[in-house]
Amino acid sequence: MSVGILLVTHRSLGRDLLRIAGEILGRAPAGVACCEVVNDTPPDEILTRCRHLAATIDQGEGVLVLTDLYGATPANVARAFADSRAQVRVVSGLNLPMLLRTLNYAALDLEGLAEKALSGGRDGVRGGD
Repeated sequence: MSVGILLVTHRSLGRDLLRIAGEILGRAPAGVACCEVVNDTPPDEILTRCRHLAATIDQGEGVLVLTDLYGATPANVARAFADSRAQVRVVSGLNLPMLLRTLNYAALDLEGLAEKALSGGRDGVRGGD
């Protein structure tokens, strides 16, 4: 994997989704980090953690940040992180299909991986049949 993947979510949601994805795929995904956002944590502290985690997973091809809820603190911090650094894309609405699609296409470049994340999340939601 050349693009780092950073999950910025409420509490342990990202870590839990990553664990489940690893069980489904039969392997622990490499190049992925989780930043857990706890209520009342100052956004600057979260941003500092995101920067540190991104530095550990970025192999020079950028970082794709997946957040759980658009407009909430994790997504807002992710947007601030992307605005402060080149080669960062943010996709909100993280769900298990989005994460699995992202991990299965990890060899893509940053733009391609962001598109796969979007399609995985969107295609993984269906109405009652």
